[in-house]
Amino acid sequence: MFAKIKQYQTHILAFVAQLRDLRVVGMLVFLVILLLVSWSGVKTIETNYALQKQISRLQQENAVKKLTNENMKLENQYFNTPQYLELAARRDFGLAAPGEPVIAVPRAVALSYTVDLPKPAVAEKTKAQSEPSVHQRNFQAWVDFLFHRNNKE
Repeated sequence: MFAKIKQYQTHILAFVAQLRDLRVVGMLVFLVILLLVSWSGVKTIETNYALQKQISRLQQENAVKKLTNENMKLENQYFNTPQYLELAARRDFGLAAPGEPVIAVPRAVALSYTVDLPKPAVAEKTKAQSEPSVHQRNFQAWVDFLFHRNNKE
């Protein structure tokens, strides 16, 4: 036991003696500087990567905004065409082109000749509400099995 401690002390003394040597100290300082420069380089690369991702995202957003602006310009050009103005006048004001006969039908008369369509969504909802889904039936079957319930209850 004492021999191991003595051997350990001799290793520590040898290490301290090596630290007094200028070449070993120079080597350690060089390694520390090398690690600091490497760490700085890695951080710089990581920062550049994050900035490059942000630039790419902003460029994509900019491209989308440009396309949106182009679409709005085209839409505005369409709104200024005579075709759109004619369609808007027909739709909003009930106007017609010259020489076209206009028939004015009161709303009540027009609605009296309409047919009410069946509402399939309501029928499907009532069916879905009355019958449990496959998953609900399966879960209920397992609960009945685990709690020893009869299905006839």
